[in-house]
Amino acid sequence: MAEIDHKAIARLLKPRSVAIVGASEDSSTIGGRVLNNLVRAGFAGPLHLVSRTKHELLGRPCVRSIDDLPEGVDALVLMVPAEAVLDSVAACARRKVNGVVIFSSGFAEVDDKGKAAQRELKALAEKAGMLIVGPNCLGFTNYVDGVPLTFDDYRPIEAAAPGVALIAQSGGLVNAIRDSIVGSGVRVTHNVSTGNEAVVTAEDFLDAIIDDAAVKTVILFLEQVRNPKKLLRLAAKARAAEKSIVLMQPGQTARAQKAAQSHTGALTGDHALIKAVLGSEGVAVVESFDALVDVALILHRFPAPSVPGAAVLTNSGAMRGVIFDIAEREGLELIEFSKATDDALRAIVPAYMPTENPFDIATLPFRQPDAWGKVTKLLLDEPRAGLLVVSLFPGSLSQQAARITFVMPHLRANRKPVAFAMLGEPMPLAEEFVSQMRAEGIPLFRSTERAIRAMAAVAAIGRALRRRKRQTLQPVLPTPSLPREGAIAEYRSKELLAAAGILIPRGALARNAADAAKIAAEIGYPVVLKAQAASLAHKSDAGGVITNVVDAAALGAAWERLHSNIRRARPDLQLDGVLVEAMARPGLEMIVGARRDPDWGAVLMLGMGGIWVETLRDVQSLPADADEETIVAALKKLRGAPLLMGTRGSKPVDLVAIARIAAGVADFLLHSPEVSEIEINPLLAYADGALALDALIVTRPVV
Repeated sequence: MAEIDHKAIARLLKPRSVAIVGASEDSSTIGGRVLNNLVRAGFAGPLHLVSRTKHELLGRPCVRSIDDLPEGVDALVLMVPAEAVLDSVAACARRKVNGVVIFSSGFAEVDDKGKAAQRELKALAEKAGMLIVGPNCLGFTNYVDGVPLTFDDYRPIEAAAPGVALIAQSGGLVNAIRDSIVGSGVRVTHNVSTGNEAVVTAEDFLDAIIDDAAVKTVILFLEQVRNPKKLLRLAAKARAAEKSIVLMQPGQTARAQKAAQSHTGALTGDHALIKAVLGSEGVAVVESFDALVDVALILHRFPAPSVPGAAVLTNSGAMRGVIFDIAEREGLELIEFSKATDDALRAIVPAYMPTENPFDIATLPFRQPDAWGKVTKLLLDEPRAGLLVVSLFPGSLSQQAARITFVMPHLRANRKPVAFAMLGEPMPLAEEFVSQMRAEGIPLFRSTERAIRAMAAVAAIGRALRRRKRQTLQPVLPTPSLPREGAIAEYRSKELLAAAGILIPRGALARNAADAAKIAAEIGYPVVLKAQAASLAHKSDAGGVITNVVDAAALGAAWERLHSNIRRARPDLQLDGVLVEAMARPGLEMIVGARRDPDWGAVLMLGMGGIWVETLRDVQSLPADADEETIVAALKKLRGAPLLMGTRGSKPVDLVAIARIAAGVADFLLHSPEVSEIEINPLLAYADGALALDALIVTRPVV
């Protein structure tokens, strides 16, 4: 089925009737655990039991086969061996079952035979218009409505406040996430394991769960994003509903990708691309299990910050240096206090105490116990700070209890994200301190590094949500004379980019040696000659580039040599001509490109050129509508960024000029539906600008 019916998913999540195939009274078996879970949850609707050997279970009647069930059961839990799954699902289709939960493994995660069986399973379900959760899954629990269709132990989670929903392709891991969230004092509303996703995907569950008023935050652990376009739509839907999504997608390394494929049959995608595009849509894409939980807890309690910088409060001078290091490594900006905040702090502290951020409160509370509250309020009120991190050595239990008395009134009234890091784990914290923090939903860490890493991710989401769509250039759109599909020769690509405001070398296309001499005389020597044809992507390999042609005599010889090289390398090639250009002065080689990803849409890529991109893959991916400020920030994250900043006496390059060209390339793609890909390689970066030395545009048919 092309698109899962939203109502069918809602009916599956909150079924009025349930059937269990393979039910048992023995709570040590999977069938027994599912039955006991539903009984313990007090499921009030019709509960149909299928058993070949029992007439009744727990006082409830059984039928012998699926064909004996009434038509239209909302949710059926299937517990049969893998070899019996297809026949059982066919029987479910005959009885018009809405959705089937399949625990059995032995499908796409195993081998080619399993993949074939899963394809058959999918085809069967699609023909019947029936949902399948799994196979190879743990099922799901809807804690809001008391529906545990899982063999995991069911423990009711009751709370009035909106909570966190969990969706993962893994079963065991989603339970670990649940335990971490519940252990932090936050309600879990749904716990969904989708397994191999033969039919129903995590995106399908997300679609229904976002609509639930009981859900405020969603955690996704996806080994594969199977429906990127839908996930992007749902990110916008969640954003409009002021709900947060936090995602972890393993597979950054080859071994992680292999592990994902053997676990749920998932093929992981381009992690950097996923992070860039979803991050721009307000999804917090994290890279560790700890961050998955930590960021969700912060966003669940606090909205994303209006400004990205952070203020930090500590009670250790030594920790200030540590915090600077961690913040820089994690990308969290530590703001400089405004004059008003600095003046207010100076009015509180002795003259010898510094008042910079991070602020070390030192021993001040021993003389002024209410200093904790005063300083906390000042840092929360600081207009330049959108977040507050408090990193403390806890002190005695009585000191902790007294501290929370002064601090909590200000935290309770605050809407800026706050995280507390209480060092010294595993030493216990004061019960009063912990209980008040949990009651107010304030995230409590035992590691400063963990708190700052989570806050950096929250700040990034704040930037993404706040980012304005930049004012785009108005490039010249491809003309009808462009090829309908395929590469455009360099000279024509450059003409189009130049019309969009991108700086290229002076030059023109020569059809013959006389043209070349005239062009060279006009632009001045030295010049470079480049053979031009749409099918000649690698000109240098064919001897089609001759550099540093210093005068007219050298030009004639270079013209003959270039054509001789091409005839030898590509005897069947018909050149459009030869591009004659002024030799560019040396600069730092960069690469800038934009393309239409079939799953994720228009994407901008930039990185260091030469060996950096070829062997080290030193690139950053961004959404194509990224503004110049965002592009400059991405440039600074490159591993080769020190080269951009100037080394061994060289001047820093003009990052704004690079960003402006990158934005222009992305604009061209966004405004030109015929264009599928643009690449400038190399882009020469200078202290006073940047120059597109080589360029390629690829077009596609547009229906």
